[in-house]
Amino acid sequence: MSASRTARERVRAELTREITDIARGQLATEGASGLSLRAIAREMGMVSSAIYRYFPSRDDLLTALIIDGYNALGEAVEKADAAVAREDHTGRWLAVCHAVRDWALAHPHEYALLYGSPVPGYKAPMDTVAAAIRDTVVYGRIVSDAHEAGVLNPRDGFPAPPAAFSGDAGRVRDIIPGVPDDVIARALLAWTGLFGWVSFELFGQFNNVILDPRAAFEHAMRCHAALLGLPA
Repeated sequence: MSASRTARERVRAELTREITDIARGQLATEGASGLSLRAIAREMGMVSSAIYRYFPSRDDLLTALIIDGYNALGEAVEKADAAVAREDHTGRWLAVCHAVRDWALAHPHEYALLYGSPVPGYKAPMDTVAAAIRDTVVYGRIVSDAHEAGVLNPRDGFPAPPAAFSGDAGRVRDIIPGVPDDVIARALLAWTGLFGWVSFELFGQFNNVILDPRAAFEHAMRCHAALLGLPA
């Protein structure tokens, strides 16, 4: 019985992987709103009722794709950070920034699912949160490590965050422990700047404007490092 269950589990895992692979292909051709379990079933030679045993609804399939995407991006960021010496905080920041860009360029439709327009009628469940913050936890660790090491040296002239920001900073501090509000404010600017730049490049806003996108990206991320107060 145990061997039989293991065989069934393997078959289920393989079919689930095939379903999600076909669904990723649909993201490229139809977009997230065009995902169709019936179309996937036809491509696999299955009856429609069979596929619902794996994903009861389109939203369940979307959730699986979103979790897979966040985990893939998070793993890329974690590996990039792990490859750099712990004391090289600026190098770690740049490495994970390039990891985000490289992953997005290699998986544009999955990136669009994560960071593009919301899918009408879909509300992501809490199941997605742990995967969604994997990369953010890495960023937070870099900033927190740099602050603890005493190497953050924010430039003068940056306005202090408003008093109302204190509550927001307290929530972010779960991910960036031990840093003051102004560092959290700078960190948020840097993170949103990273994803804003990647989205502009991926969605074509830089077309015919920036001819060496990797060099421009490197410069922009070094500017964000300076904003954070990381060493040059």
